[in-house]
This record gives sequence, C-alpha cells and structure tokens, in this order.
Amino acid sequence: MSDLQLSKEERILQAVKLTLAGVIKDTATPHGMRHPLSDATIEDLRQCLALISARERELAQAAGRPLVGQPRYADEPGREDKVIGFYKKKP
Repeated sequence: MSDLQLSKEERILQAVKLTLAGVIKDTATPHGMRHPLSDATIEDLRQCLALISARERELAQAAGRPLVGQPRYADEPGREDKVIGFYKKKP
C-alpha cells in the first residue's frame, strides 16, 4: 500500500515500528551473550510493538482495508490454499 493511501497516524505508526525494529536489530547479540538492553527495556519494546500492531489493525479495519500481516507476491497462493496434510479432510 502506498504512503498516499495511509493516514498521518498510520504513517507515524509505521515509522515508529520501523525505528524500533532497527534498534532491536542493531543491538542484537550472538546467542549466549548478555544483551546490552535491560530486561525491562526489552519488555517495553515488545509492549510498544504490540500496541502499534493493534492500532494498525484497528485503523485498517476502520478504513475497510484487508488485514495484511506480511507482503506476498501476486502469484503466491493465498493462505486458504495452504493446508497442512494431516488437517485435510479425508474423502
């Protein structure tokens, strides 16, 4: 979706989410090493990202847009086409 179709609030949420994700990636440490951010700060980041995602869903629903979690290619089958073998109904 282009930025022109998003409200100012949606663009702000998107920018904040990308910035927080960048901070998380930049401060990531190899397995076993102590993270430079405190546990409380890490939890605060999780809570912020959860709130941003919830608000993005609310705004998309209010605007009548589909709730798209991840981008897909146009020729990629939809989620409903992907059924795990043992969940398929037997004839």
